[in-house]
Amino acid sequence: MTNPRRDSDPVLITDAPLSYEEELVIRKRRYKIMMGMRIPCMVLAAVFYQIPWLAVSLLIISIPLPWIAVLIANDRLPLKTEKPNRYKGEHKELESRDHPVIDS
Repeated sequence: MTNPRRDSDPVLITDAPLSYEEELVIRKRRYKIMMGMRIPCMVLAAVFYQIPWLAVSLLIISIPLPWIAVLIANDRLPLKTEKPNRYKGEHKELESRDHPVIDS
């Protein structure tokens, strides 16, 4: 018995990853965002110079951002975890007779 809704669904053949160029664009965008966060942190530290603990905190946050940005940009994108479509047809027994058991 077949499911009419599932008959028209495409069958998953491969888990092809993104092309290198597409992945590079995504990694560059991540790097730009991380490095773009450093400038506002430093500007805000200068704005809040009258509140020393806040200014120092913002500066401390901005120090490891370039290192983190490089690590994230150089890391490969995670693989997609997709559940593959499996054929779920009728399961027929190969043999329907009883098998002899050998006692030792």
